[in-house]
Amino acid sequence: MSEVFFAELEIPKPDYNLGVGSGSHGQQTGRMLKKIEQVLMKEKPDCVIVYGDTNSTLAGALAAAKLHIPVAHVEAGLRSFNRQMPEEINRVLTDHISELLFCPTKTAVKNLAQEGIFEGVYQVGDVMYDSVLFYAEKAKAMERKTLKKLDLQPKSYYLATMHRAENTDNFKRMDSILSAFGQLDIPIVLPMHPRTRNKMLDKNSSKISGNLHIIEPVSYLEMMALERNARAILTDSGGVQKEAYWFKVPCITLRDETEWVETVESGWNIVVGADRKSIINAVGAYSRLRSASPNTMYGDGHAAIQICNIFQRSTCNGVHNNFASLRGEAS
Repeated sequence: MSEVFFAELEIPKPDYNLGVGSGSHGQQTGRMLKKIEQVLMKEKPDCVIVYGDTNSTLAGALAAAKLHIPVAHVEAGLRSFNRQMPEEINRVLTDHISELLFCPTKTAVKNLAQEGIFEGVYQVGDVMYDSVLFYAEKAKAMERKTLKKLDLQPKSYYLATMHRAENTDNFKRMDSILSAFGQLDIPIVLPMHPRTRNKMLDKNSSKISGNLHIIEPVSYLEMMALERNARAILTDSGGVQKEAYWFKVPCITLRDETEWVETVESGWNIVVGADRKSIINAVGAYSRLRSASPNTMYGDGHAAIQICNIFQRSTCNGVHNNFASLRGEAS
C-alpha cells in the first residue's frame, strides 16, 4: 500500500526500501535493526529521526544508539500505561535512548518527567495536525467521488477501523465488537487489510451482518474524506482518534485505554474497550459528544517548523556538541 501514499501525497520515494514484511514482533524488529544499521553505517548521518511507536521506530532508534548516533523522537512522551501493548514498549524504550524528544502535548511532557526525563524535551505540537491542515483541501475535493464510489451519503454511516492485535488476535474481543456493529442503527463502513479481513471472516463469519460493509483499504485522502462525513467513528487507532477530534466527528475508541487522553477529557471521545453493550450505548450517546468544542491543545499546525528550527540551531558547531547545549534549553 505504500506506493499509493507516495503517489497521492506527492512524497519523494525513499532511497532505501528494507523489504521487511510481516512476522512476529521480534522477527520484524530484528530484521529491521540489521538492515537499518547497514544503511546508517553507509550514510553516516549526524542524527536519526524516528517517529511514533511502531517496530520500525524502535529498530531505528536502537540501530542509531548502538552506533553512537544521536536519536530524535517525534511524538515522544505518549503513554497508555499498558505494557501488554507492543507500541507502549516501543515508545518507552525509544524515549529513554533519545537525545531530543519532541512532544505533541503537555501530557506527554509530564509523562517524560515522571520517568526522570527532563533534558532535551520540547513541546512542539502534533505533526499529524500539520498534515491534516496541509491536505484538508485535497481531501475535501475528493469527498463527492469517494462517497459516490461507496454509495454513501454524508452523515448516513458510521466509520470503523480495527487493526490492533489486542482486538484482531483475540476471538472474544473481535466477536463482541462485531456483535455490536451488527446492532447499530445505520450502516458501518470498515476499511480492512486483506490479511486481517480473511482472519476475521474465518473465525467470525456468522457475526458479519448486512449492516457491516467491509471494504478494501483506502488512501490517506480517501480516509480523511470518510472521516469528515461520518456520523461517528469507532476505532482502535490512535491517529484516527485525533483526526476525529480535528474534524469534529464523535469518536468511540475500541480499546481499554488511550494515550490521547486529551480527546477524552475534552468530551470528544469515549473509551469503551470491546464490550458489546458499552459500544452500543456509546454510539447512542454520540450527540452528547458533538457538543464539545475542539481547541488547540495539539498545537497550532506548525509543529514541523518548530522541529526544523531546533535542528537548524543544532548544526552550528557539530550536532553532538549542540545536542548537549540544546538539552539545557529545552522546555
